[in-house]
Amino acid sequence: MAIDASTVRKVARLARIAIPESGLEPMAREIDGIMSWIDQLAEVDTDGVEPMTSAVAATLPLRDDLVTDGAMVERVVFNAPKTVDGFFVVPKVVE
Repeated sequence: MAIDASTVRKVARLARIAIPESGLEPMAREIDGIMSWIDQLAEVDTDGVEPMTSAVAATLPLRDDLVTDGAMVERVVFNAPKTVDGFFVVPKVVE
């Protein structure tokens, strides 16, 4: 896919990006190079390759997913200017 100055101009207008006329041709060459790399990546055979989240195989330490009340209500609301029954009280902002 060849990218030319008119394509860059159109995309820049759609994206509301100001690119000077003198910058259109260099930008077109740069985008065309990026698209060439993408084409090369598309040629790589990835059949049978498992998706990875990291280059190093590691498992995250997991904890039991238990629902609790936090057991520290007093510590959480300690610095709050105003509380009622362990809840923060904030001024009304919508009428």
